[in-house]
Amino acid sequence: MSTSYTRRGFLGLTSAAALGAGLSACTGGGASSGGGATQAASNNLRLFTYEGDETIGLLKAQVKKFDEQNGTTTTVDSLPGSGAAVYPDKLRTELLGGKGPDVWRIWGGQIGAPFAKAKQALDLSPYYSKYGWDAKINTQAIGGMTFEGMKAGVPFVSLGIGAWYNKSLFAKAGVSAPPKTYAELEAINDKLVAVGVTPAGLGGKYGWDIMRLFEYLLEHTAGPELHDKLLTGAESWDRPEVVEAFSLFKKWQDKKWLPQGALGLDPADIEPAYVQGKTAYTITGPWTEAAAILSAKKSSSAFGNFELPTDKTPARHSGFVEGYMINAKSGNADKAAALIDFIVQPATQKALQVTASTVKGAEPDPKTLPLAAEWAQKYGSNPFYTIQDQAFPKKQADQYFSVQSDLLQGKVAPDAAAKKMQEIVSAWAKS
Repeated sequence: MSTSYTRRGFLGLTSAAALGAGLSACTGGGASSGGGATQAASNNLRLFTYEGDETIGLLKAQVKKFDEQNGTTTTVDSLPGSGAAVYPDKLRTELLGGKGPDVWRIWGGQIGAPFAKAKQALDLSPYYSKYGWDAKINTQAIGGMTFEGMKAGVPFVSLGIGAWYNKSLFAKAGVSAPPKTYAELEAINDKLVAVGVTPAGLGGKYGWDIMRLFEYLLEHTAGPELHDKLLTGAESWDRPEVVEAFSLFKKWQDKKWLPQGALGLDPADIEPAYVQGKTAYTITGPWTEAAAILSAKKSSSAFGNFELPTDKTPARHSGFVEGYMINAKSGNADKAAALIDFIVQPATQKALQVTASTVKGAEPDPKTLPLAAEWAQKYGSNPFYTIQDQAFPKKQADQYFSVQSDLLQGKVAPDAAAKKMQEIVSAWAKS
């Protein structure tokens, strides 16, 4: 039940009617953005998030505690659908329409950046000083929500993506230990298929879940330095290393290392399949222990995790940050900042069961979350590359997902996919 389980919307959209009722019932302190004026202060706050059904109760309970202590009334609205494919646009529409929330949860990188650049998000530097967040929160994570020198968000999650696997299925295939090289990973995949087990449980619906495989393959073929330059447009994607990564991506599908019909699968259905014994592993973050393993009343001891081997130095994995922003037009900025400060207290983070908190003193408890603690201990200090749907703005990310889909459907060859990606990234970099 990690608060990060629905990073990209594992749960399917809430009904439009229910969402509409929630939004019309309360719009916080009348916060607005776009061309609207700052609204008068009140004791009403509205927080917009993408929490899933498994975790929204935890958040609401902590927000209620804050309200009781501060004399406020906070409405919590969640849109746990397709995540970055829908949530940022919904938020942007609200802000432009003058009914935006006082506080919203958002990813860092190029997903959060537009809200800062459009000055829809408040500069939180004064509150960083007031509450001492610089000393309480991981510095690298703060950097992930700082845009052109402006501290636009307060990160509370810094997560790494790796492989989480079912030990019994590995044993069934005669696999006694996680792979140390990419070649070993491919060999494990073949062994799993040979005993009737689908290796990697990933879904292509919305694009972001199966993207985790391609970005890993690109790290393997391109290496850290080139990978980083590709993400910023500093190097061309029309090159052998990218073609090789796309070729491997197609190979994973053709050799049945991915589920049948992977492109149409919802991550909410296929990602937890390793816990159910339907797939051997998935590529995800530490939140899966609480959200998939413990929620299924399984023992953590039956599962394990490992950093996907890249054969490159330094060893890196995909990573991202998430945090909260405040509406620049909110009349309740001080109360909103107080709410965020309450959320990033170690006790609150533990109550929310955040498995990869940026807050000092809120590290995962090895007694309750042994796998999350193990990941943090083994790989938490390793460098990471920016997860690709956070490295690109939404428009480019959507185009990128289309390239992935076309490749796996056989509509384009790996070399054509590389050329198309260069067109997409080049157009963005020039703008």
